[in-house]
Amino acid sequence: MNADTPASALDTTPSPPAATPDVDRADPKAVLADRVEQLYGQMWLGVVATFAIGTIATYELWDRRMQDLVSFWWGLVALLTITSAALILAYQRSPTRAADAAQWLRWLAIAALANGANWGFAGSVFFPSHTDEQQIFLAFLLSGMAAGGISIYAGSWRIFAMYAAGILAPFTYVLATFGNRLFIEVALMVPVFYAVTVAIAYRLEMVFHAGYQLRHAYGRLTADYSLLNARLERQLVELDDARRQVEASGRKLALFAESAPIPIFEFDPMGRVVTVNREAENLFGHVSKEVVGRDGTAFLFPSELTASVTDRWRSFIRDAKPVMGLRFHNVRRDGSEIVCEWSLTPLVGNDGKVISVIIQGNDITQQLEVERMKKEFMSTLSHELRTPLTSIIGSLQLVNSGVLGDVTSDVTDLTTIAERNGERLLDMINDILDIEKIESGKFTMVPEVVSIDALVREGIALNQAFAERHNTHLETTGEILPVKVHVDRKRLLQVLTNLLSNAAKFSPEGKPVEVAVKAADGRVRVEVHDRGPGIPESFRSRIFSRFSQADSTTARQKGGTGLGLAICKHMIEMMQGEIGFDERPGGGTTFWFQLPRHTD
Repeated sequence: MNADTPASALDTTPSPPAATPDVDRADPKAVLADRVEQLYGQMWLGVVATFAIGTIATYELWDRRMQDLVSFWWGLVALLTITSAALILAYQRSPTRAADAAQWLRWLAIAALANGANWGFAGSVFFPSHTDEQQIFLAFLLSGMAAGGISIYAGSWRIFAMYAAGILAPFTYVLATFGNRLFIEVALMVPVFYAVTVAIAYRLEMVFHAGYQLRHAYGRLTADYSLLNARLERQLVELDDARRQVEASGRKLALFAESAPIPIFEFDPMGRVVTVNREAENLFGHVSKEVVGRDGTAFLFPSELTASVTDRWRSFIRDAKPVMGLRFHNVRRDGSEIVCEWSLTPLVGNDGKVISVIIQGNDITQQLEVERMKKEFMSTLSHELRTPLTSIIGSLQLVNSGVLGDVTSDVTDLTTIAERNGERLLDMINDILDIEKIESGKFTMVPEVVSIDALVREGIALNQAFAERHNTHLETTGEILPVKVHVDRKRLLQVLTNLLSNAAKFSPEGKPVEVAVKAADGRVRVEVHDRGPGIPESFRSRIFSRFSQADSTTARQKGGTGLGLAICKHMIEMMQGEIGFDERPGGGTTFWFQLPRHTD
């Protein structure tokens, strides 16, 4: 509804349709000014809290050995408190604060970063040099200050990110370099919770931003003000809910050491259960008092593996090295069986002996079942499709070859398109079957001695027509060396065909695809050069993964399942070789594979 709609045009029935405000009409500068005003309105709480908590921290950390440093830090706290208070007063007294909201926001960001860096300085300097109790006090203090910053800087996730980074980055570095395994593990987890809190702050800013946009949009809609006012109230309720969620997330961060979202056991070096967390109780159905003190290896691992598990446990305690990815079938209290993946982390004392072992688990029962069903479905579907599709392609080839008589050019065009797309579909099905065989361990090789020059020339001859169909051609560059390799000839030709066809599909029209063969250090290397658009930086790390395509739009235009390079990688590695790619000077990409040279 537009702002100039007369009041008499409003629907006065008991259930009127909700008016939708045009948030695009809200003035961005006005919305920004409201956000800045909210941030400065909340900043007093942060100033008071910083001063009070800084005073308590100074009292707790006072040490004759470090009194100069503590005094210096307290001076920084006082200076930042005074500066922040002056900034708030200057903002409140400024007659142009709404017009200069962006500048005031930048000043606030600088103040937040300085405040966070001051707390980070405290953590990095005082944490290594104080007692365990004071270290716990500092850890709790810094986590609380970081979590509390969400409420203070709720109107700008960027300011909160700078503030929290100033606190957590130096402290995380100290934990990571402290030399204590537990502190290192905590240091690895701090960035995760930093990312979570920043994401929550981002979401909260979006909610605030939407609320302010709506408020300004409501101000422009006078005719249906009563209807839109109800929606504004609902938005305010959502903002209140979001604030409570942020506060709850802060409490979760502070209580992280007490609970975890995965089942965790603590064993002593003899293998007896010391503690069990709540998630482990839920997973296995045993309460803590039923498990603590029992032989953990007998309880946790299958009975038929008891002897081997005991030997492996002794070896594990002796080596005192983490073990990851142990997969076992475990039995719950109700007799049901689940599959869990376990990670064992020993806690080692200063004397090099294991104090206790932290065992973390993950129930992957459903994941394995889904993977099994997916593989069965893909395998069955591919086999069922290939037989009729082969018959269809054969029939189309008979029609196109003229064996069944002459047909009109229009019909020939249609049947040619159908034949090509049928072959494309058959290639996709064969790729799916190949990858299924590889993953199930049923893929076999028939190695023989092959001359690489003959194989390269055969690959070029077989794919030349395909390249011409894409207005390019294949050619060799340099001398094609008659080097012999011990490989599966059919599978190596499949790899070469895949690389040549990819290069032809993505090469510019009229630009050749070049093939080179090099030999050095007992290995032979085959390179396929193209002048295509290259590979995006963000995609390079997963180019040889299953179903990976850099550009889905281009992939649909050019064809492909995203399986070809994954299959090539498996095949080359099964033939004791390597495969990779490099950027080509002047544009394009060079895909290559290298194999051991065969010697008689």
